Amino acid sequence: MNKGNKVIFFHPNQESEKGLFLAQEGISAGFPSPADDFKELRISIDREVVKNETATFYARVSGESMQGAGLDDGDLLVIDRSLEPEDNKIAVCFIDGEFTVKRLKVEKDCVYLMPENNKYEPIKVTEDNELIIWGVVTYVVKKV
Repeated sequence: MNKGNKVIFFHPNQESEKGLFLAQEGISAGFPSPADDFKELRISIDREVVKNETATFYARVSGESMQGAGLDDGDLLVIDRSLEPEDNKIAVCFIDGEFTVKRLKVEKDCVYLMPENNKYEPIKVTEDNELIIWGVVTYVVKKV
């Protein structure tokens, strides 16, 4: 069964006090004001995207099955294991011994793991499958 994506897990480290500068106002596409140099504060990306440190992990996407959802090969996912999986959420799933990231489609008597790329088929979860919803994706960090 080709699930299309593999994930590699990392755990956030919020002990570091290193932060990045954040402009408090929106970023202007026009000419900058000289006063804009004084509107910055420092933030930590970990502190911004991690709501439950003990239940949050990072994983890097490998594959293209979720491109339609904006998850591309090499993107970094923020996954919260404390959130309840729900219909239409994107989740990291452990199915039949392999990790994959897919959108959940929950119907009355069935669960599907839905890719967001037409090259891949939905995975219908049956009683013959071993499925663990490992966590819900809350953020994606992309390179531009």
